[in-house]
Amino acid sequence: MRAGAIIAAIIAAAVIIVGASSLYTINETQQALVIQFGDVRDQVREPGLHVKVPFIQNVVYIDKRVLNLETSRQLGGESGQVIITSDQKRVVVDAFARYRITDPLKFYQSVRDMRQAGDKLLPIFLSNIRNVLGEATLEALVRDDRADLMQKIEDGFNIAAAEFGVQVVDVRIRRADLPQENSEAIYARMRTEREREAAEFRAQGRETAQRIRSRADRDVTVLLAEAQRDAERIRGEGDAERNRIFAEAFGQDPGFFDFYRSMQAYRAGLKGDNTTVILSPDSEFFRYFGSDSGAARR
Repeated sequence: MRAGAIIAAIIAAAVIIVGASSLYTINETQQALVIQFGDVRDQVREPGLHVKVPFIQNVVYIDKRVLNLETSRQLGGESGQVIITSDQKRVVVDAFARYRITDPLKFYQSVRDMRQAGDKLLPIFLSNIRNVLGEATLEALVRDDRADLMQKIEDGFNIAAAEFGVQVVDVRIRRADLPQENSEAIYARMRTEREREAAEFRAQGRETAQRIRSRADRDVTVLLAEAQRDAERIRGEGDAERNRIFAEAFGQDPGFFDFYRSMQAYRAGLKGDNTTVILSPDSEFFRYFGSDSGAARR
């Protein structure tokens, strides 16, 4: 009985081992190839529990999700790939692609290992980026035709990736910038250009200011000359009118006019409290002091 129990246990263990070796599971994110002696016997895409020949057949699992392929690498301290555009501008491009494995058999035959997929596809991706962007200008890349360029890269990459059983879902250019040294040179040139324009504007402003100032000085000179001319004319007319009035007054009463002018002379000559005038007593200046008629002293 003990020998029978041992045999039964051995048989049960063998059944378990064989059963475990003949069953395999595929989850929702996988697809599988059944390999027998190096040849692919079956392709399994449906998730769930499946059966294979134990010990003879092996299962290779292949991801069927959308995978990422990045171009970001450190090249001379810069992240991305350096591309030369058609107008001979060096541009650092950082791009990525999304792809899925649509033909697991072709993928297995060409790549073998999922870990090598990126190494196989990345050179093709970079080659298409260089080919497409090398025929475009910097302006088209950064502003005008970026979407069209990404579509061209995707189309070319798809044609080449089809040999690996891969379908490219999307291509995006994340960043397209000038190299750091070029950016600094461009910024310096832009700063120099702006400084030159500012100096030119300042010079034009000074020229305009000087022209306005000269015009204003000329206008002031003309206005002052005209005002001086008008003032002299008015002053001359006033003096003439005054002299006319004095002449008329003198002609009507010469004695009163003589007396009035003498009073004005006294007021002008004897201003202040400490005025001292030294003249001869019989001077003509004092003739109204001795006589209200202004007759000269005898």
